[in-house]
Amino acid sequence: MKLTTAGESHGKALVGIIEGLPSNLEIDIDLINRYLSLRQSGYGRGARQKIESDKIEILSGVRNKLTLGSPLAFCIINKDYANWSAYMAPEGCDTSKKTLTAVRPGHADLTGVLKYGQADARNILERASARETAVRVAAGTIARQYLSALGVEICGYVKSVCNIIDPDIYAFEQLPAAKNNPLFMLNGKKEKEAMALLDKLKSEGDTAGGIIEIRVKGLKSGFGSCMQYSTKLDAVLCGAVMSVQAIKGVEVGIGFGAACLAGSEVHDEIYYNGNYHRKTNRAGGIEGGMSNGEEIILRAAMKPIPTLMKGLNTIDIANGQPAKAAGERSDIAAVCAAEIILESVVATALADVVSQRLGGDNMEEVTERYRALR
Repeated sequence: MKLTTAGESHGKALVGIIEGLPSNLEIDIDLINRYLSLRQSGYGRGARQKIESDKIEILSGVRNKLTLGSPLAFCIINKDYANWSAYMAPEGCDTSKKTLTAVRPGHADLTGVLKYGQADARNILERASARETAVRVAAGTIARQYLSALGVEICGYVKSVCNIIDPDIYAFEQLPAAKNNPLFMLNGKKEKEAMALLDKLKSEGDTAGGIIEIRVKGLKSGFGSCMQYSTKLDAVLCGAVMSVQAIKGVEVGIGFGAACLAGSEVHDEIYYNGNYHRKTNRAGGIEGGMSNGEEIILRAAMKPIPTLMKGLNTIDIANGQPAKAAGERSDIAAVCAAEIILESVVATALADVVSQRLGGDNMEEVTERYRALR
């Protein structure tokens, strides 16, 4: 199963093509639009979210709500393009009016203009923008429906904003409630503290990041492989998470905590009562690059948004002189968006792994093969 994306932040549309979907998978468009809406929600989001109201338009590969087995093509129209067509139109436009040369620290601006031989960082930032993740949320929600048909569910929550950390541990069934809260946090006291911190940072022209926890329940053992490095499930999932803009670290299970403990406190002992099982899950559901049947637990560290309203020190590439970094419309924090995006990219990556093992041209074949697995 393969996803290809295209489109610029202020271009006409964002586009995606999914190859490898079996036929007869029922597609719930309302669910896709719900997750697109959730991606735009959350305390600390910027003005752009008031302009766009993302909706998927499926162009091919689906008839009467069922996949056909052919490539599924879709788009998400950028409403803001109406305000930018004079500067972004591929048919011809005035690029001088929206040139960006005061490159932003922490963004793709400088490295991108050097790599691609550009004099205007807008030619880089338009594609590097996290706006691209709207496509990945749409595609990920389709992958989520493929996995859900097998009994595999994905959910998550925001564990910290900046230095305000929720220390609690939650059952999978508690996680969906997070999406009813302003910052997708489950600890109300910590969420109020985090909101107050974001208010303070906004007044100072600053930004914040956080930690997001993603969990997968219902995946049987044996997905991924110990035989080739590139097929290890943790490598695939962590790579997908790291592909999201602003993510700077990923851990599986207790992650970096495993380096601080003795082996007897890290490894999950194995028991048998008709089925193999473990009483702990410090490995986060993955051993030797393969799922072991326990919940998969991933945690991702998101850095603060690199566009600061107060502007950081930089160089204007047009004249080589010191400058303050350019200001684009920006969020104070986008941890809620990141949570939705990370659920989606995990779903996409996991659906690919599952489909590689199961094969199947139609969903009946796929579900029968999954049921047959131990």
